[in-house]
Amino acid sequence: MELKDYLPVWNKLTDTQRNTLASSVIRKKIRKGTIIHNGSDDCNGLFVVLSGEIRVYTISDGGREITIYRLFERDICLLSASCILKSIQFDLTIEAQKDTDALFIPAEIYKGVMTESAPLSNFTSELLSSRFTDVMWLLDQIMWKSFDARLSAFLLEQSDIENSASLQITHEAIGNHLGSPREVVTRMLKYFQSEGMVSLSRGAITITDRQKLAKIAEK
Repeated sequence: MELKDYLPVWNKLTDTQRNTLASSVIRKKIRKGTIIHNGSDDCNGLFVVLSGEIRVYTISDGGREITIYRLFERDICLLSASCILKSIQFDLTIEAQKDTDALFIPAEIYKGVMTESAPLSNFTSELLSSRFTDVMWLLDQIMWKSFDARLSAFLLEQSDIENSASLQITHEAIGNHLGSPREVVTRMLKYFQSEGMVSLSRGAITITDRQKLAKIAEK
């Protein structure tokens, strides 16, 4: 697996620029639970996800977490190199949700090539724009969607990610994704269970009626 397979603008770079990027790449195995990036002062570099899952989230002053977005195979983690983005600071935490295999490009190397290459600069801007779109979508969900709709949508999304109706996830972890207290998640899940949509067990949730969940998620 090489960097050229993951950068859409690879063929628009010069030979020198390609060699600079390719020679700087480090392949890393990141264990589940590892913090890759923590706050705007942390600028490690870009990660290209080969396999696994990375979670990007923010933490309130009171310690409550909420997931901004998640990254999977072939996704690029740009905000772990936020120092290359002028006048923009991100107070975000980036963590491996699963054991993750990734290609790492040092921030200064990427920044150096980006300043020389219009195609790479444009690609970076498009990538950043897509992440801001994710943020705006999240704000829209928080402001206008009811919690039962957000929880239903999350359970369905997680089921698609895991390709299983049985989810090995705690109520606390769901609360961290959605920015809600564990108790609120538990109450809503118990309601879903009473309506025959899910079955609850210790550390696991099984979806028993996708259609009902989907109907709630669409509200």
